[in-house]
Amino acid sequence: MTKTLADYEQVFVDFEFIARPGERPDVVCLAWHEAWSGQTHRLWRDQLGNQPPYRMDDKVLFVCFVGNAELSCHLALGWPLPANVLDLNPEFRSMTNGRAAPAGKSLLGALTYFGLDSIGSKRKDDMRTRIMQGWPFTAAERADILRYCASDVESMARLLPKMLPHIELRVALYRGAFVAALARMEHAGVPIDTDIFPQLADTEVWRSVRDAMVPEIDAQYGVYVRGKDGDWHFSMECFSAYLARAGIDWPTTENGNLSTRRKTFEDMCRGYPELESLRQLRHARDKMRKIKLAVGRDGRNRTVLWPLKAKSSRTQPKAAEWIFSPAVWLRSLIKPGPDQALAYVDYSSMEFLIAASHSNDPVMLDFYQSGDPYLSFAKRVGAAPSYATKQTHEGLRNRYKTGLLAIQYGIKAESLAGRLGVSSFEAHEMITQHHELFARYWQWSDDWLAAALDSGRMWTSLGWQCRTGVTEFNERSIQNFPVQGAGAEILRITCIWATRHGLGLRAPVHHALLIEAPLNRIDADVALLRELMRRASRIVLNAAVDGTHELRTDVIIIPYPDRYSDPRGVEIWRNVLRLVAEYRQPQASAIAGGAADG
Repeated sequence: MTKTLADYEQVFVDFEFIARPGERPDVVCLAWHEAWSGQTHRLWRDQLGNQPPYRMDDKVLFVCFVGNAELSCHLALGWPLPANVLDLNPEFRSMTNGRAAPAGKSLLGALTYFGLDSIGSKRKDDMRTRIMQGWPFTAAERADILRYCASDVESMARLLPKMLPHIELRVALYRGAFVAALARMEHAGVPIDTDIFPQLADTEVWRSVRDAMVPEIDAQYGVYVRGKDGDWHFSMECFSAYLARAGIDWPTTENGNLSTRRKTFEDMCRGYPELESLRQLRHARDKMRKIKLAVGRDGRNRTVLWPLKAKSSRTQPKAAEWIFSPAVWLRSLIKPGPDQALAYVDYSSMEFLIAASHSNDPVMLDFYQSGDPYLSFAKRVGAAPSYATKQTHEGLRNRYKTGLLAIQYGIKAESLAGRLGVSSFEAHEMITQHHELFARYWQWSDDWLAAALDSGRMWTSLGWQCRTGVTEFNERSIQNFPVQGAGAEILRITCIWATRHGLGLRAPVHHALLIEAPLNRIDADVALLRELMRRASRIVLNAAVDGTHELRTDVIIIPYPDRYSDPRGVEIWRNVLRLVAEYRQPQASAIAGGAADG
């Protein structure tokens, strides 16, 4: 029997806390509102005990807004987590996804959306600013902060009845369970090499390394020049000359200039791996004037993981603070501690199989079952020999992977040609081959697009929705939504199950999960996680009994004292380590010399 809101007691909870980069929340106070009594309670930090002052059993609904914050405070205080979490933030995001939300997606935005009174954005900003300034607080400030905290839980109590017609409670509780899993990941954090990170976080050291990286890496490209200011600058003229020498046909903008968009570089690197070091160098020069990675005093990387923030419902951490940001060489800082191991478990060709499963395209399903759908396609159209493997034809395989996924989402021939560095004729031919081989997929995709435009909405199998035609959605975004949305649902189910089984989840990474365990248990934990990932894919894909529609996984185990390593960032990581050592050596010599003189 499906439960309704009437089957639960409701407690509305909000914490105020000090958030420092990389650290667990420093709790300041707590307020909660009991729906059954109509009373609001508030406690300062020194009044909090070893257990929550409210019920959290399976007959109680723990109502919050951005619940990973409240649940992280529970964990920071050593409290257990509630049995049932109703986070109103993802529910509000789902109901307004693709719609205009004039005041944003915060609690204040939700109150404004439903025409409810609130304390106002300026007042809220002032209170947050004071709280973030930290201890100590005067008696007057304490009283003011407690009133502010209580106003949030009372606002949620007024908001829930307005939102209730838009909430399917069973689905909302599933999303709340995922938020709880993310809170545990934020609490644990990702282990970082604390010998190397402080050196990179030193602004003076990083500035020196960042400058020294240019001649080291640019020697193979010749696209940076020194300006009159003495700094290095990316030269479009030199870049154009390099592309001509390398025989690479680069995408251009509408006005005919070479595109320097981040996405363009990412796509081109898939087809031309030799460009990866240049992409990483440009990112370091343009986006990393400081290493802003959020690392706590315990050597753990933590940032808010922002559940269900993307339109497709994927998680979106703040890139500058997150170890799995676009700077892939930085990921080599990930290192397990003594007697520990990490494992990176990744779904194999996830987007390809989701598309095949949704459309029930027999050819796509056969290609996935072959073990490598991208090489299977290349072999079928005569672009690769029958004996080709990922190891022997990595560049070609990556190019077809980039091409097939782009075609799957409706890319035009001219754009595909630029992305793959091939002629328009070759791009047209690849698109035609895709349509001919995967005819059933294209019939399904066209039907999906028509239905989404006709109904004005899109949805996943587990209820995440998005409106179409209201904001910036185009046909490619609509075609992409069911695949990305299904991938997010699969990962959410996996995270919930893995948490219930006690696995040490540390990070969600698009199609993958990072876990941590003692060395003597890592193999067993990886085997269990892979089984849970397989089962989760079957749930979302409505897999047949024969298992045709289930995803495979790949795994990389990193035992202590090894470190995580992304092949795309190995060269830059080695250069960075050497340059840091070279920077430190003269300093060490100078210190030693001074000591000897003394």
